Amino acid sequence: MMSLTRPERQAWQFAYKIAAERWGESLGLPVANALFKLVQFTTKARRIEFEALDPLQIEERAFVTRDEQAFLQMLHHMRRDETAKAREAVANVTGCTMDPDVIRAGLSFADRFPAGEMRPKTTPGRPTLRLVR
Repeated sequence: MMSLTRPERQAWQFAYKIAAERWGESLGLPVANALFKLVQFTTKARRIEFEALDPLQIEERAFVTRDEQAFLQMLHHMRRDETAKAREAVANVTGCTMDPDVIRAGLSFADRFPAGEMRPKTTPGRPTLRLVR
């Protein structure tokens, strides 16, 4: 969010670097890139500016704004495929615009990086192959 509100600070570079350090380049960089797309669409969809704290400021690190909390809740529900709650969260984040770009970017992120209990890829009762020694 800081990258968009104060571009001169180049905060996106720190975000990508931290993601690569935390999860490795092969996972961290795609996560950061997908989230940045969602951040861009979210800020464009809102009628008012997105309020965010600077995560590089020591005294602000332990806090989040209401906008940041709403964004995280939207992501939380999308990643867990909680459709009704995700829909409500999108409305809360976008100011009731239900922007299709935000929804598409959020669902794309959620599909690639799901969370919570994962559903099996095969339906129950369907035969599966196993290696027997």
